[in-house]
Amino acid sequence: MVSDGVKQHSVLVVEDEDNIALALDYLLTREGYSHDRVANGSEALPRIRDMQPDLVLLDVMLPEMSGYEICQAMRLDPDMGAIKVLMMTARGSAIERKKGLALGADGFISKPFELGELRAEVRRLLEG
Repeated sequence: MVSDGVKQHSVLVVEDEDNIALALDYLLTREGYSHDRVANGSEALPRIRDMQPDLVLLDVMLPEMSGYEICQAMRLDPDMGAIKVLMMTARGSAIERKKGLALGADGFISKPFELGELRAEVRRLLEG
């Protein structure tokens, strides 16, 4: 999407918890990003392929397919390899973070997150 000659970044939120998805919707809308959401791991890859977003906000713990599996599949697919991935998890240990980054995530944020911290990470990945 282009407005005033500037491409509007697109974000896909992959999050099964409605309250977190609502907070992300609020933040992304305020920041001016176009965005969509899927709530189920098995719906994520087809939607990413179809949408080709600039960034995927990816929860680790999802029904049917984990965020780790989704991230790994994205990195193995040349059509999705360049899409930025910011993983989110309530289990924000150093081991979880290392695993996410090893599988190809571009960033990792622990829940509950501060909106300012999340905004900074999204901007870093999209406007780098």
